[in-house]
Amino acid sequence: MKKIKPRTLSGFMELSPSKQVIFDAMVQNLRETFALYSFTPLDTPLMEAAEILLAKGGGETEKQVYTLNKGDTDLALRYELTTSLAKYVALYYNDLTFPFRRYEIGKVYRGERSQRGRFREFYQADIDIIGDGSLDILNEAEIPAVIYHSFMSLGLKDFIIRINNRKVLSGIFEILRIKSSIADVLRIVDKLGKIGVKKLTALLTNDLKLQKEQAGELVSFLTFSEEPFDVLNKYKGQNELFDEGTRELQAVQNHLTALGIPSTHYKIDLSIARGLDYYTGTVYETYLVDHPEVGAICSGGRYDNLADFFTDRKMPGVGISIGLTRLFYILQEQDLLSNSYLVSPADVLLIPMTDDLSHAVKLAALMREMKLRVQIYSESKKFKVKVSYADKHNIPFVVFLGEDEIKSNNITVKNMVTGEQTTASAAMLTAGIVDKITALRKNMSLIK
Repeated sequence: MKKIKPRTLSGFMELSPSKQVIFDAMVQNLRETFALYSFTPLDTPLMEAAEILLAKGGGETEKQVYTLNKGDTDLALRYELTTSLAKYVALYYNDLTFPFRRYEIGKVYRGERSQRGRFREFYQADIDIIGDGSLDILNEAEIPAVIYHSFMSLGLKDFIIRINNRKVLSGIFEILRIKSSIADVLRIVDKLGKIGVKKLTALLTNDLKLQKEQAGELVSFLTFSEEPFDVLNKYKGQNELFDEGTRELQAVQNHLTALGIPSTHYKIDLSIARGLDYYTGTVYETYLVDHPEVGAICSGGRYDNLADFFTDRKMPGVGISIGLTRLFYILQEQDLLSNSYLVSPADVLLIPMTDDLSHAVKLAALMREMKLRVQIYSESKKFKVKVSYADKHNIPFVVFLGEDEIKSNNITVKNMVTGEQTTASAAMLTAGIVDKITALRKNMSLIK
């Protein structure tokens, strides 16, 4: 039979076991942080009826969605988590209590051309707060607080959360009498960080046909060097929507101060636009300070019409999304993942030195009751191969159990880091291993 050459599709990431341990630890840290802010877990289907997932589709989005047919049913793989959330709250509205706070960490699929740092299958971590009719501004301040604590829990310390408000942008467009559609202007403004002031000005004047004075004042507004509220106050009283957005930005900043979020980790940035049409209030983008070239690693904002394709109820919300696969790729590429993280599959490799394995099996059971991860190496291999197995898997302790140890009710333990080898009672040495493993876990970090 002809053998099939094994391969992984382009744009799909597979990790080594040790890297998977770190990735899973990232996910667990995020789950714990989200829970601190009373977000409840949700797990929606990977696959939905195509009409559900394409409700807000069209254009480039529809081209990126993986669709398939089964009989007479058109199906699609989810390309993000927000549409599934919208369906969920509309479907189960009568069973939910609002505001509804949920997080979801799961895979999504996009049929775009795979490239460096861009994947066709990847994990997203989303949090959203959904209101019933209204949603207080405090929720818009809690989101960057969650971002801050999430990245700090991962060991990332040099990041900045850039915050703006879409009402401020829409208001300044009206003040400057820009007649182009708000969506078109926002899409161009959203490119500022990538293309710079000169190219942005050219796009505004050439593509949107803005007057040079209009383009110049807009660019000056977006790239201010003063305190943000000094700039905003210059336009106060000229547009109701602008003033509302300014008040909301001030409220968010005040709440962040009260929440104890250091000002070193967030910034009011009037150039943050978020190109998606559905954002209506506060918007966020988070960047690694030392690696701005990788772009935003966490984005989101306030929206007022989450489920309008599924219900007439007004259900405003605010949320963010972290592209976990992309973030993990960036951390690997920038060599930021810690080498000290405990990635071994076991804490102890137990090597029986007799044909009778019953003593080893009982010892392993006792050690597991003490929450140690134990593997019994029972293969018929040379002694050197057995010890090498522990070394290759970075297992920190090897326990030898031979006839002498069995007769004396002892065990022999080798510390694979120091090379130290000790023979003593099983109870005493097991307790010592527990203490050392506890210390290792306490001091380990995901990030260098």
